[in-house]
Amino acid sequence: MRLERLAFALLLAAGAAQAQLADTNPDWKESEAPAPPALRTTGLIPLDIPGSQLRFGVDPASVSLGSDGIVRYVVVAAGAGAVNGIYEGIRCSTGEYKVYARNAGKGWSISGTDWRQLHDQPRSRHSLLVARTGACVGRGPNGTAAQIVRDLASSVDHRFEKY
Repeated sequence: MRLERLAFALLLAAGAAQAQLADTNPDWKESEAPAPPALRTTGLIPLDIPGSQLRFGVDPASVSLGSDGIVRYVVVAAGAGAVNGIYEGIRCSTGEYKVYARNAGKGWSISGTDWRQLHDQPRSRHSLLVARTGACVGRGPNGTAAQIVRDLASSVDHRFEKY
């Protein structure tokens, strides 16, 4: 009986969590993403991803906040002599990310992937870190692109001091 109650409670909690991430605006429409910016490998904001063989960094000049509420940016992954750029977007309201384009040193190639959950490990560890450390505050974007860059670059999380 206890096991059944626990299973039922977990089922209710999972449903509540999914409902929290459900789209609150059924009329929302994504704006066309701007073209990816030039790939830069200097002046990046480092992302600390424990256990990763790669070094990640966000290009601060690439961070933008669209009228559709999507935070778009370029993250650079480097390791073993290879450098790759990923042009992504985060939709804070639904806890999702999307890859728009990839660059393996030969120019950008459009990816056109669908929206995926930020908690879709391990593929999205860097995206989740960007969301948690600067791009999002709760279910909304973190103010402006400049504010997002400041918070990503800060070693101290200041996002909740505003409230």
